[in-house]
Amino acid sequence: MNLLIIGAGGVGTSVAQIIKRAKKGGEWAKKIVVADYNLDRAKLVVKDLAEKRYVAEKIDASDADSIAKVIKKHGITWVLNAVEPAFNETIFDACYANKVGYMDCAMTLSKPDPKDPYHKATTQLGDDQIDRHDKWTKKGILALVGSGVEPGMADVFAAYAQKHLFDKIDEVNVRDGDNYEGGGDFGFSVWTTIEECLNPPVIWEKGKGWFTTDRFSEPEVFYFPGGIGDVEVVNVEHEEVLLVPRVIKCNRVTFKYGVPREFRQLLLNLEAVGMADAKKKIKVGKEEITPRDFLVKCVPSPVESSTKMTGQGCAGTWVTGTKDGLYRSVYLYQVADNQTCIKKYGTNSVVAQTAVMPVIMLELLATGVWKGAGVLGPESFDPDPAVALLAKYEFPAGLREMDSPYSEKMNEKALVAPIV
Repeated sequence: MNLLIIGAGGVGTSVAQIIKRAKKGGEWAKKIVVADYNLDRAKLVVKDLAEKRYVAEKIDASDADSIAKVIKKHGITWVLNAVEPAFNETIFDACYANKVGYMDCAMTLSKPDPKDPYHKATTQLGDDQIDRHDKWTKKGILALVGSGVEPGMADVFAAYAQKHLFDKIDEVNVRDGDNYEGGGDFGFSVWTTIEECLNPPVIWEKGKGWFTTDRFSEPEVFYFPGGIGDVEVVNVEHEEVLLVPRVIKCNRVTFKYGVPREFRQLLLNLEAVGMADAKKKIKVGKEEITPRDFLVKCVPSPVESSTKMTGQGCAGTWVTGTKDGLYRSVYLYQVADNQTCIKKYGTNSVVAQTAVMPVIMLELLATGVWKGAGVLGPESFDPDPAVALLAKYEFPAGLREMDSPYSEKMNEKALVAPIV
């Protein structure tokens, strides 16, 4: 596989570092082009990697011709989109036009209903991509969308639960929480955090379909393993809710994230003064820029500020349903420690955790273990090889059997075999 990584930020850098750290296990990637609008940043990443198969290029993610030029120059077979989802459509279309595989960690943006944004789901996350499934299928190429940690790893966990752990699934509830301290408010992309937190959250229910709710609604306390403990989580817009019910048979799908109350208020305050706006252009000197893009430039880089951050982040999928006629509840998860990730990859745990599943999926595609055409999410593929590779790439998954009639039955074991 000749891989083009568009974006030399935290996720793109982590992907390149994870592949290198795998040594012979990462040789499925024959050539890796790290491309960014800021060529110096791409060159710095490549310099740190110090391997001939890594090449730096300048690319404009908003220009299809710029993308096509790099694809043709290096004989690219797969493109990993590691930039903000505002550029998704251009990169997605460029891959289609040049007949190469496409992968992203976040899908095309939603458009809230102008009259009833907190009840009706109109244009949803990924609609612009999923609507083109037939075209990609006819062309015989694959777009594997929503392939980070959430969405991505969480979707794989849902597929694993359906295959191995349940006879019938009731709910698939993605839950994300952490105990981070000392890294500032933003541990991930400032632009994307504002987008997903301030958009109306989406929920899916069988018989009702997709609908939206109030921002930061339905707070609940969820216990996270790995020493994190209880965290209050709230509804946030996320792709799993749009992808999982297309493939996994269930009754309800939700996504809740541990957004601290102070941070929720900060985001609402930014919106109130117009700084969250990603459409209106304002003039700054001789240039025009959106308030959100201006804010991104002002806020300290999450990649840099999080180097002082301590603690763990947990991403996972809480699945409920029945097994052997009994109600069962399990949480499949992955915990990453921030300081450990910084030592290994030079990037924080949030972006490193996001980057590992694209690496795994690219390996499965490069080796022919996963095959397909069209526009598909990770839940459409066999989860077993992906779960197995998490350990190889030093991000082992866990399973927490939660209290239920099924777990009680499993715990009831005879002390002595019955006498016949």
